[in-house]
Amino acid sequence: MSRDREKRNKIVSENMGLVYACANKFKGRGIEYEDLVQSGCIGLVKAAEGFDESRGFMFSTYAVPAIIGEIKRMFRDGGAVKVGRSDKEKARNLLILKDELAAKLNRSPTIGELASESGYSPEFTSRLLCSAMPVLSLTVDDDEREAAETDITAGDTTEEMGDKIALQAAVEDLPERDRKIVEMRYYSGLTQTVTAKKLGMTQVQVSRREKVILNELRKKLS
Repeated sequence: MSRDREKRNKIVSENMGLVYACANKFKGRGIEYEDLVQSGCIGLVKAAEGFDESRGFMFSTYAVPAIIGEIKRMFRDGGAVKVGRSDKEKARNLLILKDELAAKLNRSPTIGELASESGYSPEFTSRLLCSAMPVLSLTVDDDEREAAETDITAGDTTEEMGDKIALQAAVEDLPERDRKIVEMRYYSGLTQTVTAKKLGMTQVQVSRREKVILNELRKKLS
C-alpha cells in the first residue's frame, strides 16, 4: 500500500503541468486562478489513484478529462473549492520544510517523506503542494531546443483541449532526436530536407523515422 501511495504521489508531482494547462483554459470566467488550480489538483490526484498503466494509455490522456471535470464541477457548484488562510500558511511552511529536507538529503524529498516529517497525510501534503506551486507555462524554451507551444484556442471543446494537452505530453516524452523531428516538422513547419540538414540526417532517414514516431504517438493516444 505504501509503495502504491508513493507511486501515486510521484505521478502527481510529475504531472502538475497538466493542471496548469487545464486551469489556463478557464481563466477569466469568474473564479480565481488559484481556485481553478486547487480544483484541478483534486482531479489529478483522483486520476493518479485510478490510473492503470497496464492498459497502455498515456497518463495525460487519462488525467486531462478528470482534471477538467473537477474544474467544471467547481463552476457548477458556484466556485466552492477554496484554499483557506490556514491552509495557505501551512503550504508556505511546507515549502520551507521541503527546502530544509532537500538540504539534508541532497535531493528533493518525496511527498511521503514530507508527509512523515510534517505530520500531514500524503493526500493533504499533495494538495498543499499543489496550491503552493508557481504557475507553469506551456511554452518550453531552453538551450537545447527551440520553443514549442501547445495552442489551445477559446473554441476548443473539452475533448479537443484534452487531446492537445495529451499530445504535447506525449511529444515531451519522446527521445530527444524524435522530439526535435516532431518540433521542427510540425511546430516550426520545416521541410524534411531542412530538418534532415539541421539534425545531420538524410531526408530519407527523417521520412522513415517520422512515420515511426507518428505511429507510436497514435498508439499512445488512441
